[in-house]
Amino acid sequence: MKRCFGDRATFAVEVGEVQPPSLRVVDLWMAGKRLTTDDNSVFVPSFAHAMRASAARVHRRDVKPCPSPGRAPEEIFRMLDADETGFREQFWFIQWGETVDNVSTYAYLEDDLVIVFAFWRASHPFPEDLGKVFVARIPPDEFAVTVEEAADLLDTEFVDVDPRR
Repeated sequence: MKRCFGDRATFAVEVGEVQPPSLRVVDLWMAGKRLTTDDNSVFVPSFAHAMRASAARVHRRDVKPCPSPGRAPEEIFRMLDADETGFREQFWFIQWGETVDNVSTYAYLEDDLVIVFAFWRASHPFPEDLGKVFVARIPPDEFAVTVEEAADLLDTEFVDVDPRR
């Protein structure tokens, strides 16, 4: 049975079927777009760890403020994505492994956590999305709680299905 945490319109994690011993189907949604179009099978230990690290970072407000106040989020995405100096790396977000390596994602804090992203693979199953920048705005604590609750489920159920434990 699939469990959903959050709201697909802003940010959601959908935890699906177990693939023993240590894999699980997980779909990530932002701004109404499914990020996990190429690969939604996660290695639970590393994925849950990466999720928790992002949640903790957001809880601590250890996310940079807007790099260019007054500009539209789409412009900010394009500025960061074109950067070759290493500046953009301060804004990388949701670096959770192969499951999301088909999308470029940056985040910054205003009052909300602003997450800007774009799909980059030519093989993306929705060609109309290519070249577009999508924006999700979510209260930082809401993002962190959503991620933590999904990671808790992954960790709890991983213990139950891992034959090595």
